[in-house]
Amino acid sequence: MSTQFTSATLQDATVLAVDDTPANLIALDSLLSMYGVNVLTAPSGEVALKMIREQTPDLILLDVLMDGIDGFETCVKIKSFEPASRVPIIFITSLIETAEKIKGFKCGAVDYIEKPFNQDEVLARVKTHLLLRRLRHELEKQNEELEIRVHERTEELTMALAELEKLKNNLQQENSYLKEEIEETHNFTEIIGNHPSLQALLQQVDMVARTDSTVMITGESGTGKELIARAIHNASPRKDHSLVKVNCGAISAGLVESELFGHEKGAFTGATNSRQGRFELADGGTLFLDEVGELPAETQVKLLRALQEREFERVGGTKTIKVNVRVIAATNRDLQSEVKKGTFREDLFYRFNVFPLKSPPLRERNSDIPILANHFLKRFAKQFGKELDGFAASTVQRMIEYPWPGNIRELQNTVERAAILATDSIVEIDESSFQRPGGEHATASVSRLDDLEKAEKDILIEALKASRWRIGGQDGAAARLGKAPSTLRDRIRKLGIERPI
Repeated sequence: MSTQFTSATLQDATVLAVDDTPANLIALDSLLSMYGVNVLTAPSGEVALKMIREQTPDLILLDVLMDGIDGFETCVKIKSFEPASRVPIIFITSLIETAEKIKGFKCGAVDYIEKPFNQDEVLARVKTHLLLRRLRHELEKQNEELEIRVHERTEELTMALAELEKLKNNLQQENSYLKEEIEETHNFTEIIGNHPSLQALLQQVDMVARTDSTVMITGESGTGKELIARAIHNASPRKDHSLVKVNCGAISAGLVESELFGHEKGAFTGATNSRQGRFELADGGTLFLDEVGELPAETQVKLLRALQEREFERVGGTKTIKVNVRVIAATNRDLQSEVKKGTFREDLFYRFNVFPLKSPPLRERNSDIPILANHFLKRFAKQFGKELDGFAASTVQRMIEYPWPGNIRELQNTVERAAILATDSIVEIDESSFQRPGGEHATASVSRLDDLEKAEKDILIEALKASRWRIGGQDGAAARLGKAPSTLRDRIRKLGIERPI
């Protein structure tokens, strides 16, 4: 430290001398003023107390034996006044008894000078305690600066840790979504076929991929709508970013909004941590909303805003999050009919339907069936370690003639089954594997299906009556049947159940 134990220690310091003997005050004033000290004098304890309320000195020289309140009581009162509580007090006393000196220290004094006082002793003790006070102030200042730096550094580290935690959560969620993608069995690994309808579709895919336009892919289940979405993403300028998929039909109605937009900690029961939604994870990339026709009405409103404004709030949050996302939607429903029924918002439909694409069913491109079947056969032959060279001509003909209501997914499953059962390099598929419309198997199946649908319809109507035609809620039909409300609403529509007037 730069402070030196010299006469400079006294310069500009303020010392209050308290004594009821005027000669002593004059002597102290004269002595200390010679060294640049600003000397204040008080003839009594009462006057001293008034003075320190107006100006706090750096040190107090206090006589013990005074008229009125003595030095001991004056010292106690000075120490009880917060601004002056840490000012060093040196007693000037003619009392030489040890008990009296101890009493002075207990009152709060730091030192004492015996009367008659010696000028050199006064200077030495005043210098010492002024220096100690100055050193203490410098140390306190350095501690304050250090605490500020520690606080600032702690804030920086806290922010860095929060950012790391956010990145960790982001990576964990991305990893979780990637695992979902890896664990899924895709219908096929690439778009295969030469049929004109497929080639026309691919030309449209190539054109729209270069833009950021929203795409709506329609088509029956199993026609490869997700594969078309992937083709659009992979051919787009966003290909180096994520393609994030959301199967809207596979998420319960109560969690769809959280899955899309994320949630804050404590937003609902079980929300123990904040979580990014798939809109945030897809920032800079593509969001694929599969089975978009399954979205509950309350989520459609928030989704419309996210599509229009490219912004949203997490569930339970107030901070607006902006994203740059290209949206591709897919459905096997007739959304225009759903709009007419009032189950799907018209404005949301038009927001999705900027560039519609239709994935053709397999029966409309049956010339591609042998190509696809052989592609799957090669894959399963390698997977099962078998030598399978192709299909018998009769099997190929049956595959071409069969309408494939399950489309490419059904074809893949049929080939996989045949590959497992195959005992020869030329694979044959038994006639019974194809349930032709109008055939014996089909008739029996349709009859059983009708019976099952009637039984299901009766059960649903009974549950709806018992719940007074309420679907959601604790006492609703969905809870009674152990189904998600969105799933139950879908079955009610498909079975044509209507509430009686």
